[in-house]
Amino acid sequence: MCKVQSAKLILDSIWRRGARALCSGRMAQKVYAYEKCGTCRKALKFLEARGTAHEVVPIRQQPPTKAELKRMLAVYDGNLRKLFNTSGLDYKALKLSEKLPTMSEAQALDLLAENGNLVKRPFVLTAQSGVVGFNEAEWEKLF
Repeated sequence: MCKVQSAKLILDSIWRRGARALCSGRMAQKVYAYEKCGTCRKALKFLEARGTAHEVVPIRQQPPTKAELKRMLAVYDGNLRKLFNTSGLDYKALKLSEKLPTMSEAQALDLLAENGNLVKRPFVLTAQSGVVGFNEAEWEKLF
């Protein structure tokens, strides 16, 4: 079995176990992720290893809501740039590195809520905090 097939099997398994945790009645953590994103796969493996119940939400098809984005913005002290996937093709194609400094908060949040490719992933809100991206030390504090 090649590495790609093996990775796909592992990811499919993680996705299913997350769904089972949700159906089992345990409170599941909502994780916005993209299945082809290596960082997202690392984050999901981290949650699995800790036995953290989670629901995977496909971020490209179902981006976080404006309310969720506002909560995450508060976690990052109003730093809009932290919520954007600055290395993504959509970010670059829209030339957001030039436009973001002059955008209003409302405009930026509208853009993120409409285009999941622009949102830094994984994106996870907890009851008290939240995190974007995967930094194991940060995640250890939350989970």
